[in-house]
Amino acid sequence: MSSLSMFQTLLVFNDFGLLLLRIVLGLIFLVHGWPKIKNLKETHANFEMMGFKPGAFWGTIVAMVEFFGGLLLIAGLFTQLAAILIAIQMLVATAWKMKRKQKLAGGYEFDLLLVASALVLATSGSGLVSLDSYLRL
Repeated sequence: MSSLSMFQTLLVFNDFGLLLLRIVLGLIFLVHGWPKIKNLKETHANFEMMGFKPGAFWGTIVAMVEFFGGLLLIAGLFTQLAAILIAIQMLVATAWKMKRKQKLAGGYEFDLLLVASALVLATSGSGLVSLDSYLRL
């Protein structure tokens, strides 16, 4: 067996790879979105302080995208839409950090990983093990 065919064989696990990526990415956004949803007043103030005005608007958008987007990714429901919204949000976060002269290492590397992960789901879909697949969305 050549090494090429060995790696081709791994492609049968593609749907499980997408499931794992959806669950991990979804959990990350769920746990970061929950405190924002739970205390929207503080979230609004934080976003205002960071320069995203009006803070009530942007803070609410971010809280909703993170929390509900995370739930949707875990369920595999409207995966591509949730992933695109998350990718956009994380691109803005990355640009914000870069504008503040943060470095790649110890600054915005995790944000880039989240952008890339979300873009993989946006372009690949949710996979077979998902509500999208079950409902044929």
